[in-house]
Amino acid sequence: MQCAEIAEWITDWLRDYCVGAGLEGFVVGVSGGVDSALTSTLCARTGLGVHTLDMPIHQAIDQQGRASRHIARLSGEYPNVEGVSIDLTPAFEAFSAALPDPIRDDLTMANSRSRLRMTTLHAFASHHKRLVAGTGNKVEDFGIGFFTKYGDGGVDLSPIADLMKSEVVALAHHLGVVDEILSAPPTDGLWLDERTDEQQIGATYDELEWAMQTLAADKAASPEPTWSDRQREVVSIYQQLQQLNRHKMQPIPVCKIPDRLRAPSPLSDT
Repeated sequence: MQCAEIAEWITDWLRDYCVGAGLEGFVVGVSGGVDSALTSTLCARTGLGVHTLDMPIHQAIDQQGRASRHIARLSGEYPNVEGVSIDLTPAFEAFSAALPDPIRDDLTMANSRSRLRMTTLHAFASHHKRLVAGTGNKVEDFGIGFFTKYGDGGVDLSPIADLMKSEVVALAHHLGVVDEILSAPPTDGLWLDERTDEQQIGATYDELEWAMQTLAADKAASPEPTWSDRQREVVSIYQQLQQLNRHKMQPIPVCKIPDRLRAPSPLSDT
């Protein structure tokens, strides 16, 4: 992997897209994980204005600490970066309290956290005439759909969505993202029990990358005799999640009206 060249490619792509859109920079949500650390670093390298937002909602101390330290390091290195911390816990609690009890199930409220954060990112983007940069990698965005629709999926552009998780880590390491972020267990940070991505998915990102690449190469039309039991299990997990979340990864369905129904109705005789 040619890290220096890829970093330059993405940085140039970000700058060109933003300038071409007539906007002034980027807004990035920073979680304390490697994906958002890499995305915010790439945006900072453009020289355009960048707001990095830490938006805790009942957040684990270690996650919030990594996020705030990354923002401090980045804003110290790049004068075009401004860090902002907004505690969204009161807003989330007010929203939760307004919902009927049966609606407040764990998954609904986890997704609501993500959507509240995205609303906040777009508020900053609208006011400062900037773009919301997505932090999803290729496995999440185009493999298993591991994101919240209109939450962390509701972005303006996706600079790292063609990178596998292992490539994200390699590029982040090349750009100086610190070890405490590189080695942190991936988590979406949306659950009170601090569950990791692996615990939610049932497979590691390395395993999911293997499944995604194997399926893309048409080697998994049927289980291969050489596969281990675990590999068969991972392929099954990957395929089930891809099917379940397909609606997130495809364009919004539009009901097309047949031309015959658009034709003028015959005039009434009466």
